Amino acid sequence: MEFESAVFEDETRRLHYVSMGDHDKPLMLCLHGFPEYWGAWRDIMPHLARTFRVVAPDQRGFGRSFKPEGVEAYQTWHLVKDINALADYLSPDEPFVLFGHDWGSAVAYAYAFGRPERLRALVVANGVHPHTFQKAIIDDPRQRAASQYMRFLRSEGAAATMRENDFARTLNMIAGFSKADWMSNEDRKAYLEAWGGDGTMEAMLNWYRASPVVVPPVSQPAEEVAEKVPVYDISPEAMTVRVPHLVVWGEDDEALRPVCLEGLERFAGDLTVERISGSGHWVLHEQPQRVADAVKQWLSSRSL
Repeated sequence: MEFESAVFEDETRRLHYVSMGDHDKPLMLCLHGFPEYWGAWRDIMPHLARTFRVVAPDQRGFGRSFKPEGVEAYQTWHLVKDINALADYLSPDEPFVLFGHDWGSAVAYAYAFGRPERLRALVVANGVHPHTFQKAIIDDPRQRAASQYMRFLRSEGAAATMRENDFARTLNMIAGFSKADWMSNEDRKAYLEAWGGDGTMEAMLNWYRASPVVVPPVSQPAEEVAEKVPVYDISPEAMTVRVPHLVVWGEDDEALRPVCLEGLERFAGDLTVERISGSGHWVLHEQPQRVADAVKQWLSSRSL
């Protein structure tokens, strides 16, 4: 099997995507996070494509997809509409499996909240539900400390800093989230190419700036923060996953602590958590075969 590159375009968006697997197989749509691009799925796609048509887009602002200007263009509802349009193009009549990692999980959760009838299942790898993540940032000192990088990425001038010295700070961030010995010279070259377009880093960082997630300073008391958190104004019913839900979790993640999973069962009645020891945030790169096997076995056991 080979990777196939294509573009979906309508009157409001242009999304580059890469696919693998027979076109008559069920769709699995895979959403990358920061600071990646469709290549986040390069290692795992061959394993999943034996069962599915696996499609990994560059989300807006990333890679070879369109990069609208302004923070507002990266609010979650825009990101969800992108995926909705792409999914309707790829699989207009059949429900599909949605698989998100990191920021891609945020989009996947939001899509699942609003369009459960379109999904066979929701799979997340080292990504977080908006409510449990926000609660962990406020209440758990280790998670709040681990999330301080978000404050920097939202700051003025962050894009220039992330581009300096051939993207040294960006590469260091990848290594800081968990081990990055999976990154070959070829991978590094591909990432630098994905990050190098005009305005690309600014667009990528706009995902953080548009997010309603509140990251207070480490020293601010939790009780002062909770009253100002937008996600707490949303009813639990509006943030409920109404399809079978699998979370694959690399336990050595330095960016997202295990506390982020606490209370998830409140928002997902049909929940399975598969923990993978010896792997971290980049579990898709570190253990692609193991993750793929876990996903396929779970889907098979549920006849999904």
